[in-house]
Amino acid sequence: MTQFLDENETRSFDQRASDLAKRLPEQIRNAKTYAPGFANVLENIEPETICEKSDLEKIDVLRKSDLIRLQQANPPFGGFSNSKVKPDFVFQSPGPIYDPGSKAVDWWNLSRFLNAVGIGADDRVQNCFSYHLTPAGKMMESAALALGASVLPAGVGNTEQQAEAASFLKITAYCGTPEYLLTILKKANELNLDLTMLKKAAVSGGPLFPQVREEYSSRGITCLQAYATADLGSIAYETVPDCPLIVDENVLVEIVTPGSGLPVDDGEIGEVIVTSLNPDYPLIRFATGDLSAIAPGLSSCGRTNTRIVGWRGRADQSAKVKGMFVRPEQVAILRERHPSIKKTRIEINIKDNKDVMTVKIEAEGLQSSEVENTVKDILKLKAKVEIVSLGSLPNDGLVIDDLRPQLVT
Repeated sequence: MTQFLDENETRSFDQRASDLAKRLPEQIRNAKTYAPGFANVLENIEPETICEKSDLEKIDVLRKSDLIRLQQANPPFGGFSNSKVKPDFVFQSPGPIYDPGSKAVDWWNLSRFLNAVGIGADDRVQNCFSYHLTPAGKMMESAALALGASVLPAGVGNTEQQAEAASFLKITAYCGTPEYLLTILKKANELNLDLTMLKKAAVSGGPLFPQVREEYSSRGITCLQAYATADLGSIAYETVPDCPLIVDENVLVEIVTPGSGLPVDDGEIGEVIVTSLNPDYPLIRFATGDLSAIAPGLSSCGRTNTRIVGWRGRADQSAKVKGMFVRPEQVAILRERHPSIKKTRIEINIKDNKDVMTVKIEAEGLQSSEVENTVKDILKLKAKVEIVSLGSLPNDGLVIDDLRPQLVT
């Protein structure tokens, strides 16, 4: 079993809560003081009142769509980076969204992940994440260097050259997207190159399919995956293959009903909301747009932080009905107006060549007639309301299910 990076990974529940009660107020104060983008959001928030994860519900969620708009109005970062810290790098991700970066050691906090893979000072790492505009290459490079490894900044493409370099340099570890290593290995076979020194793979940026992991395992390669983003760095990472991901020690993860800031029960799929404890880029309650769920229990590896299941889809579920957009945020408003609602799902279909909507609601003691006017007021559309039994709606994170046949173009 890989050794832990530090004692923080094996803290008791009480010790982690005690440490968070110090770090979290400091980060709220930091954002309130030095990140003017949070001025309105945190105006009435006293940092000392935000001491644990549940306290974050007092703060509005920051969405990527909002960040794009605010960055356009106040370039480059919308006022959400620490104004007292000059970034060493500026990156662009699709959107476009601009993110700061730093040459500080392990600034994106991915060294815990690479350590879990087994990467250390004796390794020579072939980093096949992109170094062009996006920060992925720098993110993994920073973590590998923090662990004392040597890095080949290979980037993407030029597979034959990648295979030749891996063989010549006796590369021991790979960082990159899940399937690209397989491409390199196959090219090496074609060229009769020896890559048997390569025994570790740290992957991210796409799904790791079982057959791909099995192929690596058959070659004696340990392959683990991480969940990270350009804005937040490391969010969670595998330590045991095919087991839930452990949340990184430098972020807080909430799972909420899509379109809202309302938490779901552990095990229920919802949108991933992340609060970063990075003082240089203090993103508070940042909505990733991804779906996941809190996994029960602790990892067999000995790390004690919260775990989440893998990616379960996207929370961006907007649909156009009769020329009007129906959005998850509207579903969240419906629940706010009727607190007895436990769960809501809007189903959109076609009947007699017309769009029809059914709003299914899990609730006790609530009549459909009590909700119909609220639905019409919020959605600006007519819909059938059905009250269903508790637990009858699927646990898949969907609040808007578009069942209409999709046109193939």
